[in-house]
Amino acid sequence: MRSLIALAALALGACQSPPASTASAIPPPPEGNTPSPSEVIAASKAVEWRALDPENTLYMDFPEGRVVIEMAPQFAPSHVANVKALSREGFFVNGAVTRVQDNFVTQWAQAADPARPAKVGVEKLNAEFTLPRAAIASFDILPDPDTYADEIGFINGMTAARDAASVWLTHCYGMVGVGRENDENSGGGTELYVIIGHSPRNLDRQLTMLGRVVQGMEIMSAFPRGTGDAGFYKTPAEYRRYADIKVAADVPASQRTNLEVMRTDSASFATLVNSRRWRKDDFYKQPVGRIGLCNITVPVRAANQAS
Repeated sequence: MRSLIALAALALGACQSPPASTASAIPPPPEGNTPSPSEVIAASKAVEWRALDPENTLYMDFPEGRVVIEMAPQFAPSHVANVKALSREGFFVNGAVTRVQDNFVTQWAQAADPARPAKVGVEKLNAEFTLPRAAIASFDILPDPDTYADEIGFINGMTAARDAASVWLTHCYGMVGVGRENDENSGGGTELYVIIGHSPRNLDRQLTMLGRVVQGMEIMSAFPRGTGDAGFYKTPAEYRRYADIKVAADVPASQRTNLEVMRTDSASFATLVNSRRWRKDDFYKQPVGRIGLCNITVPVRAANQAS
């Protein structure tokens, strides 16, 4: 089955009431030129970084290299558990990227012919689009205005948004979601996609989001674009094969890619965001004073680079 990821949702638009006032004012600009991300990272402290949890990290090994996905079980517990079950039963062995739509998504699946049915995992689950606002205690808020939500920010490194009732992950570059048909409960994780283009935030709360790519976006965004409808490859000969999708905890320690992510509740991350918000250097002459949620890249580095 080649599931589209709610193409109809692209036409929905994002009709929202005006954003509510946020908890804090936008910080003032730093004096002088702003530091670069590499300078902020170099000056950060070891305690401002956290290691990836191997039990909630996926590896996709392509001939071009390894793609590493950090999953968010607090947002999509059933889908994360199902993807891990599918991985552990060998469902994804010799799978493939089957769709690359320019400025939108790269999508992948088992892509076997004939298809191998799931044995432990399942093909369909109830959607996990949002959580009750109170379910997530820690929300690293951005005070900047947003078109699509009352409040925006980060939760454990994932781009997120919330209103008075709910909280959800957003469709920013590098975020990973679950493909489905028109029925909102028709996806389960057997087909996944990553955003490779301009952030389609109108899809927020229309699909289940379960994580983000923390390494390998240069691979996922560079595959040839599909020439079929919605960017699907027309024939299996065009598929871009990966060896498997493995849970990092199931890979020998010597073969793991040990990464750590900057904490979004850290002083260094706040410095990074404000330096991008008020960017001024030899090239940037006019600071903007605002920043969009999807214009912020949470830093990731190899472990054991503590300062």
